[in-house]
Amino acid sequence: MLDVARLAGVSQQTVSRVVNDHPNVSDDVRQRVEEAIQRLGYRRNSTARALATNRTMGLGVVCFALSVNGPADALFGVTDEARRRGYSTHLTPLDDLDRASLQRALDQFRLDAVDGVVVLAPMAEVVEVMRGISVGLPIAVFEQGMASSASSVGIDDVYGAQLATRHLIELGHREVLHIAGPVGWMASDARARGWDSELRLAERTGREMIRADDWSAAAGYAAGRKYLERSGAPTAVLAASDRLALGFVKALHEAGVRVPDDVSVVGFDDIAEAGYFEPALTTVHFDFVAVGREAVARVVAAIDRTESTGPDALSVPELVVRSSTAPPRRTG
Repeated sequence: MLDVARLAGVSQQTVSRVVNDHPNVSDDVRQRVEEAIQRLGYRRNSTARALATNRTMGLGVVCFALSVNGPADALFGVTDEARRRGYSTHLTPLDDLDRASLQRALDQFRLDAVDGVVVLAPMAEVVEVMRGISVGLPIAVFEQGMASSASSVGIDDVYGAQLATRHLIELGHREVLHIAGPVGWMASDARARGWDSELRLAERTGREMIRADDWSAAAGYAAGRKYLERSGAPTAVLAASDRLALGFVKALHEAGVRVPDDVSVVGFDDIAEAGYFEPALTTVHFDFVAVGREAVARVVAAIDRTESTGPDALSVPELVVRSSTAPPRRTG
């Protein structure tokens, strides 16, 4: 660090501020220090830093269902924001969400001496289990459909489903079938609540719901086949995820039902491929990467014993209207 300071023509304290991303450094000085760091190949001594600050600059991350869009994107936000703030991440993926599995993960984090923990497992069971576990570390939990707090990051899935359902009602659809997500997921419950509340507000009686076994396109296809055989085609559908919508559209296509001519379909999450579906999918957009970043911000605020400056409702949903929705066909 002394060599970097000499080359950049600044004090060691200034070098330390740049290395630790302190805001009170001018752009010119920061650039000189960073150029000196690059020329000299300087690397921080993490052991010395831990001894001096009583921190390891490590964050534990518990995650579940990384094949699902929301948690996977949130994990990217966590790791990228942690890296930006100088933290390493210790990842523990879980197959089971029982109390014993979570407790083992947290116990391992304590052995690793991490400074804080992020939990990306937005399941109702996790919230209940976490209430009975002694963490002993600063923590942030991803809770879908819940308001954010000092120790949690929430997104407004209820409002997102209301936006989507309102869009279909305003197009003229009197009934909206809901393909709900799997049991136990906070997003499944919140999105179903939003769909139901918006239909009730519009005094619509057509509130039929079917439940998918998981979040995949295959589950949407299976649910669609079963529903079409039993009830025929609805005029409008709100699927709890884009992949469920994709599977349902395939079932409609095989039955000779056209989207959006015969059935309007809305998805949820706005995955990267949604605009390339045929037809391009109308969907609800959330910034899950920002959710991960905010989770890290809240943990670091707790570590620093400062207040998080993040908003109470971080990720505000946005309806992205594409080609899969249209007014219902008029007959007679």
